[in-house]
Order: sequence, then structure tokens, then C-alpha cells
Amino acid sequence: MKKRSNFSSRLGFVLAAAGSAVGLGNIWRFPYLAAKYGGGTFLLIYIILVVTFGFSLMIAEIALGRKTGLSAIGAFKSLDKRFGFLGILASAVPIIIFPYYSVIGGWVMKYGTEFAIHGVKAASTDTYFSNFIADTPQALGFFLLFMGFTAVIVGFGVEKGIEKVSKFMMPVLVILTIIIAVYVLTIPGAMDGLKYYFTPHMSDVSAKTILAAMGQMFYSMSLAMGIMITYGSYMKKDNPLEASVRQIEWFDTGIALLAGLMIVPAVYAFSGGDESAMGAGPGLMFITLPKVFATMHAGRFVGFLFFLMVFFAALTSAISLMETIVSIFRDKFGWNRTKACVIVTVISLALGVPSCLGFGILGFITAGGMSILDMMDFASNSVLMPIVALVTSVFIGFIITPKEIINEVELGGHVFKSKKLFTIMIKYIAPVFLILILLSSVASALGIFKI
Repeated sequence: MKKRSNFSSRLGFVLAAAGSAVGLGNIWRFPYLAAKYGGGTFLLIYIILVVTFGFSLMIAEIALGRKTGLSAIGAFKSLDKRFGFLGILASAVPIIIFPYYSVIGGWVMKYGTEFAIHGVKAASTDTYFSNFIADTPQALGFFLLFMGFTAVIVGFGVEKGIEKVSKFMMPVLVILTIIIAVYVLTIPGAMDGLKYYFTPHMSDVSAKTILAAMGQMFYSMSLAMGIMITYGSYMKKDNPLEASVRQIEWFDTGIALLAGLMIVPAVYAFSGGDESAMGAGPGLMFITLPKVFATMHAGRFVGFLFFLMVFFAALTSAISLMETIVSIFRDKFGWNRTKACVIVTVISLALGVPSCLGFGILGFITAGGMSILDMMDFASNSVLMPIVALVTSVFIGFIITPKEIINEVELGGHVFKSKKLFTIMIKYIAPVFLILILLSSVASALGIFKI
């Protein structure tokens, strides 16, 4: 059997895994939820969950990958054949997500291009976004372009493609985020928004706040998608696993906090303190923020930098999604990388076109007011991912036992400082949290579909 590819260094692994975790959810979803659910209180709850709940699931997945040297579809089966189905479920998540994520990545590219070529005026109008996504040739073109960028990078492989690109894009992403955040804070009224962002609003704290923070942490860290298992399989045995996971989670959380510093003060100043202006979903990034940039003296430049930064975040996440699918196909069928990349690209294009056209010529194909993209997002994020994470926790906690993971973490004489926390979280606390997330998602879906 051909030797499995590896990241050449610990830094390469950390930046690639952090790049996977840092995505569109960090840029618009985190600031929106922080503003909606208690400001500083939400931030505190989120950080606590990241260093306990998120840490335990991430270290479990990376250790599984490194231990078995396989992607998700083979990792679980190699440890216990009865759980082969879990690898299939985990593998289904990136297969569903990657196509529609590339559609949104295409939207980001369109806006970056618009700001670079024409400026902020057109992009800040009320109908610009709706007109664009309904324009089938344009929407398809940018979707194909974004997926093409992703496929080329993945085609170059782990070290020459993913690692090299991550080492460039992640530091640039951090620099761009800091520059924009600092500039935004100079806008009149922005400091009031900063105060709102960091001030605890205890009246908003509830079970909903905790579930919102838990859900955001869960989705933001690329858990239960097979991604961390795949990246773990490329990790060298002598790299300190626990320390690497800590670096990934703090990198991801840091970008989310900086995204809040960019967006909350800017929108707060633009709206005069109207909390409803924070919005949610694509509307915040593609409708509200261009209006904010239009009010700035250097709005065209800042807007371009913002969408360039978002493009980097989207691309690094898309790379990890595609690489996970490619790894699955290579492990399953023994294909070389080029053949796997071509086949995955063709399949993803076929699956992504309906999401892309769902706002245009196929706009009538909806269910309960949800677009095709919304339905795919719900199926992957709100149903499959909590189920995969729940069964994974049970698998590690009670089937192979936490000792297997602890032994993997402690290879090479490394001390697993948080092994007691890990054992308690993975066996008892994580399953309860994941059941709550799943129940919350189902309850939300019942409301959406008006059942």
C-alpha cells in the first residue's frame, strides 16, 4: 500500500486544520449570535465550551485519524466493524456541504470582484444581492470558479497544495482581519458598538443562549464532518497532539472574536444602535455590510479587503471539505489523487448546480419556504452532524474506551494534561449536550416547516 501523505510540520498541520475551522460561520454567524444572545456573556460561555466540549471532540477525531491512518469511512470500521456505518454517516456530511458551500464561496468572489472593479455603489443597493443570485449565468460562473480554485489546490496534494496554501492564507487572513477591525473602530459611533459587543447582558442569558453558543462552537470547529479525522491521518506521530488542538481552537476562536470586532461595531454605528440590523444569514454579509462600507470614506478599499479576507476563510474551509471527500474515495477505491479530484469535482458540480439555480430558474423548488441550499444546510448541520458526534462520543466513551485515544495522544512521551477532562466530557457530558443540540434543531425545524 502506498505511503500516506503527511503534513511536513506541526505548523503546517495546525494552520491547515485552523483554516478548516475558520470559515463563513466565523465571519457572520458568530458576531450575529454574540450580539443577539448576551454580548460578553455569550463570549464567555462560548470560550468555556470551546476549551472543554469542543476540545474533547476535536482531540478524539484527530487521534482517531492519526491512530488508524485512514479517513472517516475506514477509521471507525478498522476499530470496530459494527461501527462502519458511522464512517458512512460522517462521510456524507462533507459530500452534502461542499457543493452548496462552493455556491456561497462564489457569492463572496462576486462581491470581491465588484468592489475591486466598480466600487461600493452598486453592491450597496437593496436589490444587488437578489438580482445576482437570480442571474443564472453569473451565479453559475462564480460557483464554477470557486470550485475550480479549490480543486486545483487539493489536486496538488497535502504538502504542496493544502499545507503551502494554508501557510500563506491563514497569516494573511489574520492580518486583514486585524486591519479591518482597527479601521472600523475609528468610525463615529463604533465604540458604542464595541461596548455592546463585550458588555454582558445578563437578562438575555438562558438555555437558548447556552444552546446557541454550543451550536456555534460545534459547527465552527469542523467537528463531525470527517475533516479532523482526515487531517489527523496526515499528522506525524511525533507531533504533540494536545498542544496542536489547543492552538487550533484558540486560532479559530480568535478569528471569530476579531470578526465580531469588525462587524458588530460597524453595523451598530451604521444602524444607530438598532439591534435588529444585525440580521442573520447571508443578509448580514451581502446586504447590510455593503451598505456599511458605502458610508465609509475608504469604503471601496475596506470592502474589498473584507471580501478578500472572507474569500480566504471560505477557500480554506472548502479545501478541507473537498480533501476529506477525496481521501474517502482514495481509501475506498484505491484511486490516485488526480482521478479522485476529477471525479469528486464532477459529482460536486452536479450536486451544487441545484443549490446555485435554486434562486433563479429553479426558484420554485422549495419546501416550507426553504431554498434547496437551506434544505441541504439543515440536513447536514442540524441533523447529520449532531448524530455523528453523538454516536462518536458513545463509540469512544463505551466501545473502544477513552484509553485508546489517551494512548494515541501520549505517543512519544507526550503527557496528556487534560485526560481527566477528556474522559468525563466524552463519556458523560458531550452525549447530553449533543442530544440537546439535536432536539433543539428538530424543534426549530418543526417551526420552519410549520408542522
